[in-house]
Amino acid sequence: MNNDPSTLQFIREHANDDVRQLALAYSRTNAPTHSNIDMPFALDQIRGRQIARTKIPSWAALDDILYPPHLSMEQCSSEQTARYKAQLIARLFTQTNPTPPYPHTLAPTFSFADLTGGLGVDFSFILQAIKQMTPLPREGQKVGLYIERSPELCELAAHNFQALALQGVEVRCGDAIDLFSLQETDIRETAHIIFLDPARRNQHGARTYAISDCTPDVLALRDQLLARCHYLVLKLSPMLDRHDAVQQLGSVTEVHIVATQNECKELLLVLKGNLQKLAPNEVPSFHKGGVRGGSCNFPPRIFCINDNQTFSYTPAPSAPPHLPTPAPSHLLYVPNAAINKAGCWSEVAKAYNVKPISANTHLFVSTEMVHNFPGRCFRIEQVCSLNKKEIKKALQGIKRANIATRNFPLTPQQLRQRLKLQDGGDTYIFGITSADEKHLLLVCSKASS
Repeated sequence: MNNDPSTLQFIREHANDDVRQLALAYSRTNAPTHSNIDMPFALDQIRGRQIARTKIPSWAALDDILYPPHLSMEQCSSEQTARYKAQLIARLFTQTNPTPPYPHTLAPTFSFADLTGGLGVDFSFILQAIKQMTPLPREGQKVGLYIERSPELCELAAHNFQALALQGVEVRCGDAIDLFSLQETDIRETAHIIFLDPARRNQHGARTYAISDCTPDVLALRDQLLARCHYLVLKLSPMLDRHDAVQQLGSVTEVHIVATQNECKELLLVLKGNLQKLAPNEVPSFHKGGVRGGSCNFPPRIFCINDNQTFSYTPAPSAPPHLPTPAPSHLLYVPNAAINKAGCWSEVAKAYNVKPISANTHLFVSTEMVHNFPGRCFRIEQVCSLNKKEIKKALQGIKRANIATRNFPLTPQQLRQRLKLQDGGDTYIFGITSADEKHLLLVCSKASS
C-alpha cells in the first residue's frame, strides 16, 4: 500500500480516465513532476474503483477503500451475490442458538470464520449481517475470523475492514489448513458458521471445476470442517453438477443456485455441521464414513435465485404431466438460468400450474398469466412447422426477430439464416420440439404482466 500524497492526488485527479491510456502515456515520459508516483499502485486503484462502481458500489462510495490488481478484482464476489450470502448465513446463524450458555455443545470460538478470505467482499457483508444479531461476545472472543494465503490480499483486507468500521475481526495470513488446525484430529478452534470458497485455479493458473481439484480440497477436509462448526457453507463453481456435488459431500441440507442477469454465478452448498452434537469436552472421532452425526437422510432444499426472482423446493416424486401442443393465445414461459441449472422443471410446472411443452424442451405454456413466474413470459402469436409456405405466412411483415432454440435440430444462427431475418426487434421466435416430436416455430411477442 502507498500513502504517498503525490500518488493519492494522482489517483483522485485521474479517477475517471482510461487506465490503458494512462499506463501508455506515463510509460513514455520521465517527467520530474511524476517521479514520486507509484504508478502500478495508482493504476490498480483507478481501475479497481472503476470496476467497483458497478460491482461493489457501496465500496466505491468510500474514499479509503483500496483495491488489488485486476485479476483479484475480476475474481471477487459482486455486492449483489455477497448480500445474498450475507442474508443466507445470517438466517443459518439464528438457527444455531448462539446465545450463551451453550448446553450440550462446545462454545464456538468465532461467530463466523472465512477460511479463504480473498479480498474480503463476502466476509465484510456477511459479518455486518451477523453482527446485527450477535450477542455481546465473551471476553477476548472475536466475532469474525478472516484467513487468506496471500500477504498482499491480507494487508488490503485488514485496511478495508478498518475503512468499513468492522469490529471484532481477526485477520490471519497463511494456509487455513494450518491456521485452523484442519490436519489435527482434536478441536482447537470452532465457529458457528464456516465459509469456504476454494480456489478454482491450478498452480498454472488454469481453471478447475471438480471439487477435489480446488484448493483446499474440501472432500479431504470434510470431516474436520464439519466437526468445527454448526454449518459449513461452500461456494463452488456454477459449472459443477449439483447432483454430483451433493452426493460427493453428503450432509448437504440446502443448495443455492445464484444467478444475476440470467447468468449463473455461484453454486452454494450448506452442510450441517456436528458441533452441536458433541458434549462440552468431547473430541470427535474421525473415520472413513465421516464424523458421527454428519449424514443427512433427506434430499436438500433447492433455492434458485436470479436477481429478484426466487424459487425454492424440496425434490419429491411427481406424476408425469399432460404435455399440450403450443397454440396461438397460449402464454409461453422461459425459465431463468438458475432454474435451468437446477433442472427443476417438474417442480416449477407444479408450483406455477404451467404445462411443459415436452419432456426435453424445458419451456412451459398456460392459458392464464402467471405473474411471479421465475423467468420471462411471452404470448404466442403464430405456430408453424418448418414448411416453407407455413413459414412465409407466419412471418409475413416480419423483417427482424430475436431467435432462440430449445431441443431443436438447428442452432439459433442456423435458424436465423434459414428464416433470413435480421437480429432484434419486438418479435421473438423459439424453435422447439413438441411432445409428439414435431419441430415447430413459435412466433411470440413479450407479454405484459
